[in-house]
Amino acid sequence: MDLYHAGSRTLQDRLGVRDLADHVGRSVGEGVRSVAAAFLRLQPQLVLGAADPASGAVWASVITGTPGFVRATGPRRISVAGGPPPTDPLATALATPHAPVGTIALDPRSRRRMRLNGRLRPTPHGFAVEADQVFANCPKYLQKRETYETVSDRPPGPPRHGGELTAEQAGFVAAADTFFLASVREGGADASHRGGNPGFVRVLSPGELAWRDYPGNSMFLSLGNLAADPRAGLLFLDWATGRTLQLTGEARTEFGAGGERTVRFTVTHALDTPAALPLRWSAPAYSPANPDRDR
Repeated sequence: MDLYHAGSRTLQDRLGVRDLADHVGRSVGEGVRSVAAAFLRLQPQLVLGAADPASGAVWASVITGTPGFVRATGPRRISVAGGPPPTDPLATALATPHAPVGTIALDPRSRRRMRLNGRLRPTPHGFAVEADQVFANCPKYLQKRETYETVSDRPPGPPRHGGELTAEQAGFVAAADTFFLASVREGGADASHRGGNPGFVRVLSPGELAWRDYPGNSMFLSLGNLAADPRAGLLFLDWATGRTLQLTGEARTEFGAGGERTVRFTVTHALDTPAALPLRWSAPAYSPANPDRDR
């Protein structure tokens, strides 16, 4: 699969970064190198992005396990033990052979992240992903969290569904320093990270969010996907309580002076699960790259 499609190329050309994107793109491969395999074995969670095959809605989700639950099991394959609960919107997608999926392993302890996009293959104990694209990202906008602990006696609460954000959920989003973005393209899917100081995501109304798209690697994989297909999913985590807030809807990018970009996201469905994850992370040290970091 080609790394860049028309949506990404249009944005690269509009901002004059095609040559830079081609240079950065040379670091993207199809194989899982030994350093990437070692990184994966240390991770207690993995974020996923895909489309629900029944509804077509795009969601971002997260699964956790004892480090080693995600492993490289071939030169172009990772295997995952376990999966999301049946109540998760991606439970069906992750059991669908050959379905496109994006993954991101993000380690707040080291401020490193790795993305692997490919095709699903269900296995007796979980699923595998056959890689099309494997690459690392720089640590920009990634908050450092020194430690985590597993809370074994914290069962998930009942999921709460809604068509828009409640006032409490709006406050949760506005206080976030991190979220994950799932997007899709023809024959592919992607999961990426967005970070900033609390307040970097603005709640414009119960049904609409916005955030400034900070300068990154100039590849425009996520925004390129959204330019071609506006379906998107957002995942917000409470890093202390394990709560997850999953949103699905559509996103569009608006351009301002000097190429500044704002992404607006319209909510069509919200899934709020208390204590969904058994991990409790320490308080963050905000990235020195965050704009308005002294706010």
